[in-house]
Amino acid sequence: MEDDGPVLALEAACIGDIQAMVMDFESSTHSTASYPKAQKQAAYIQPSQIPDLQLPRAQGTDVAREVVEVRSGVKNFKAGDKVVAYLRQFSRGGLAEFAVAKETLTNPRPPEVSAAEGAGLPIAGLTAHMALTQSAGVKLDGSGPRKNILITSASGSIGQFAVQFAKLGNTHVTSTCWARNMDFGLSLKSLSGQKYDAVIHCTTGIPWSTFEPNLSANGNVIDLTPSPGALVSSLLKKLTFSKKQLVPLLLAAKGENLDYLVKLVKEGKLKTVIDSKYPLSKAEDAWANKIDGHCRALTGHATGTIIVEP
Repeated sequence: MEDDGPVLALEAACIGDIQAMVMDFESSTHSTASYPKAQKQAAYIQPSQIPDLQLPRAQGTDVAREVVEVRSGVKNFKAGDKVVAYLRQFSRGGLAEFAVAKETLTNPRPPEVSAAEGAGLPIAGLTAHMALTQSAGVKLDGSGPRKNILITSASGSIGQFAVQFAKLGNTHVTSTCWARNMDFGLSLKSLSGQKYDAVIHCTTGIPWSTFEPNLSANGNVIDLTPSPGALVSSLLKKLTFSKKQLVPLLLAAKGENLDYLVKLVKEGKLKTVIDSKYPLSKAEDAWANKIDGHCRALTGHATGTIIVEP
């Protein structure tokens, strides 16, 4: 496994983006049952320990916390610093009193950014940022050519950020909050006379055949939830050198991009839209709401990120 540099120990403050989290529900149940008030769940996990990791373990990847200890080699942080961190899918530990974060994926949290705002940034914000800037080629300073962008399921955590980034990039944005609609294809055609240069596809259940006729000559569909069928379609498009592409997106988190997002929030140019907040003792309820949120996202009623607080 790659080494991402020195690590920091973080205490509990605010854990965010349950919507993007992969949670072992059995281990979560065991943890909260072992500690009725859910205030003393220990999770001090090193990536090198992952092959021998014993369950149960605390889940959660997106956190806004306070540094309580720094290990040798950490240069940019000290105990007491308020930070936003991405814990990576293999280490996690966000739903615990203590967590370990890599220095390269940890950023200072200024006073202007609340813990809840910071906790909602990593996965959702970084995914939307990568989709717009890297996959769709949008320049967030507005200096690039004006593109016509469609964002599906725009009310969800990733969709909310995608809409904001698209506006920063001076694009023409069309957003939908319904993902499964019998007239979805017809609705796309009636929304604008122009074809879409890029589709930021944040949900499931819409086939390539629905998007293709609505794409510009070199238009792409950036699929954030690719199904096996979508992966096959993507490969076929590449093999046939099609000008219209289906692009599956997997997050490659970078600390400098997270720092950029934190600065945008500080400057009031980006907002973390919060669906609801739960105490850590009600983390299972947050997870249940997350499952329900996926269903609500399909009908356009999910709004933003779910936050767990101590």
